[in-house]
Order: sequence, then C-alpha cells, then structure tokens
Amino acid sequence: MTEADVVTLLREAIWLTIKLSSPMLLLGMGVGLVISILQTTTSIQEQTLTFVPKLVVILLSIIVFATWLIQNITDYTKQLFEIIGMH
Repeated sequence: MTEADVVTLLREAIWLTIKLSSPMLLLGMGVGLVISILQTTTSIQEQTLTFVPKLVVILLSIIVFATWLIQNITDYTKQLFEIIGMH
C-alpha cells in the first residue's frame, strides 16, 4: 500500500464523516436558529431552552437516517476490506 493509497483512504474517510454528520448538524443548526429567533422576539433568555429541542431533533434525525448511515458505513467498510485484501 503506497502513501497515495493511504491519503486516498483518509480523504474518503473524512468525506464520509462529513457526509454522515451533515444531516444532524444542519437540522440542529436550523432548530437552534428558530429557537434563537423565538427567544429574541419574546425576550426569553433561558440558555437551556435551546438544548432540549436540539437534542430531540438530532436524536430523531439519527433514527430517521439510520438505514442510510449504516448503509454508507457498511459500503465504506467493504471497500476498505477489499483494498486491504488486494495488498
């Protein structure tokens, strides 16, 4: 296995991490933005108010995207084992 192969595997692993985490992060940011706007308009400045809705949305999005997440991780792992098997 050459250095180029290792760099390629690392780049693919980082890209996979970004791809798999982006739905949860984007939904969490969206909920945080909506809660922040509501807090600003109602003058409620409770710091813990944003935490619970974000947590719930992120957990629900993990449940919704679970099959997609597992499929992507499985595909990457199979690809990795095939590459390791060649060398």
